[in-house]
Amino acid sequence: MDLLTLLIIIPVLTIIGLVFCKDHKQVKIVAATGMSVQLLQCIYVVIAYLMERKAGNKAEMLFQKNYMWFDSLNIQYSIGVDGISVALILLTGIVIFTGIFASWNVTHLAKEFFISLILLSSGVFGFFISLDLFTMFLFYEIAVIPMYLLIGIWGSGPKEYSAMKLTLMLMGGSALLLVGLLGIYFHSSAGGSPLTFNILEIAKVSIPIEMQRFLFPCTFIGFGVLGALFPFHTWSPDGHASAPTAVSMLHAGVLMKLGGYGCFRIAMYLMPEAAHEMAWIFILLTGISVIYGALGAIMQKDLKYINAYSSVSHCGLVLFALLMMNETAFNGAILQMVSHGLMCALFFALIGMIYGRTKTRMINEMQGIMKVMPFLSVCYVIGGLASLGLPGLSGFVAEMTIFVGAFQHPDMFHRIATVIAIASIVVTAVYILRMVGRMFMGPLDNEQFQGLTDAVWHEKIATVALVVAIAGMGMAPLWLSDMIGNSLGPIMDQFSMLAP
Repeated sequence: MDLLTLLIIIPVLTIIGLVFCKDHKQVKIVAATGMSVQLLQCIYVVIAYLMERKAGNKAEMLFQKNYMWFDSLNIQYSIGVDGISVALILLTGIVIFTGIFASWNVTHLAKEFFISLILLSSGVFGFFISLDLFTMFLFYEIAVIPMYLLIGIWGSGPKEYSAMKLTLMLMGGSALLLVGLLGIYFHSSAGGSPLTFNILEIAKVSIPIEMQRFLFPCTFIGFGVLGALFPFHTWSPDGHASAPTAVSMLHAGVLMKLGGYGCFRIAMYLMPEAAHEMAWIFILLTGISVIYGALGAIMQKDLKYINAYSSVSHCGLVLFALLMMNETAFNGAILQMVSHGLMCALFFALIGMIYGRTKTRMINEMQGIMKVMPFLSVCYVIGGLASLGLPGLSGFVAEMTIFVGAFQHPDMFHRIATVIAIASIVVTAVYILRMVGRMFMGPLDNEQFQGLTDAVWHEKIATVALVVAIAGMGMAPLWLSDMIGNSLGPIMDQFSMLAP
């Protein structure tokens, strides 16, 4: 069994083990054991990748395997990773591991819950290792479809409405995406060679610009729906607000990264001319996402809605940076995916833990709770400081790289858009500091909170792992930045002839 396929096999074996569990305790033990092994496998993939690069392996993709799946259409199970996908694989491993421990108190249909959650994660892993458009789309759907059940059954509030809204909008994006992928496939032949879904082979073919002008919006918007691209972001706040804790962690922390990764790896990499030509349109839309998301967050009083709108803003920064089409901005976009994934997972985990004790998510009703929940409160403050870009934490590294890269663009339109996007930092600081001040500082107003307890062992495992990852990325970002930067060469070659 090859190194990367194990990333799919381990969740599948965990699901099989869960099927035979007889009670909640066994379910939690099997899920935690399986995802602990999965995290170790993700770390091993990172180490193996770095060792291969250090040994001088200059291949565009490492650990490649190709198995013919459907010969008549030349569909293959084709896998491989570069530094970009390795970084996101590690992020996924951390988030699913912590999500299991954050869901330790789930009792309603616990077996089905953990099976659906781990199935979702297997789709994410498969997506990040796929080099074949068909198998990538297959894993994309495996990652997205369980969201309906996870929100509709285990969610809260208007969960049926939120689950249906999310599913319909993401399936609409998938339909548009399928049109784009099939269009790429039917224009993947050069010199009489067979049609192919292989991304590396398609990158060597120059798709006619007339077709790129049609296919690029299909693929960019198709993936952009999951990346909260304005105006297709409206599923995000409702979906996050109604989702259970671990589902919010995975959805905001990992699933939304599929959108940015797909825009980058497929839409832009395979159709650089159209990307360059249409960039200004999507810069406007992503710029709106950045500012609108931040302003939306400042107006909210519900913790989940604050974090959901914040995610729209931060994921908008990812797409915004990608559209700047230079190496520094690309690096910043991937760093932002990792940083935002860790921060969002921490926020949603803490929101679930605090709600489980206070039975409210309204910031006006929780003044002074640091007196009874110091551990959870400090973790929340650390997450907030990372979100507003405090130096020494992951948010600063990612956002600074993005803005430096974006401002390198010589075009005045791009620079003006960058200045406007930078203003989101100020708005983010306002709603984060206001939230922290109202929730944690001052006297404990509500006497019913006097007897509340702080974090227990499984909650500490989840939160400490995420805090350490956020601080580790902020304090020692160079290995991650270098790993990503060393993989940008082939992508930059696609844009080198288009530089203004």
